Amino acid sequence: MTLARVVTFEGVTKERIDQLKSELERGEPPEDLQVREMVMLHDPDGERSLVVLFFDDEDAYRRGDEILSSMPAGDTPGRRTSVARYDVAMRMTM
Repeated sequence: MTLARVVTFEGVTKERIDQLKSELERGEPPEDLQVREMVMLHDPDGERSLVVLFFDDEDAYRRGDEILSSMPAGDTPGRRTSVARYDVAMRMTM
């Protein structure tokens, strides 16, 4: 079953999003981070961001959660305000 790690951040400027996009497009994810897909939403007026990471199974999620939870604050979009885990009940691209 696919699992999602949903993280919210505050204090996320447009400049920080631009910087993260550039870093992610040039680089590779952290070693052992087995993320299937990532979606990052940004509210520039409210300086908020929502990041959804999709993992194929429980083991990948657990490893990913450990890696991401130990990241230095400077490597994240902003101030992390919540982290939640969801089962992906449905996924569709139209």
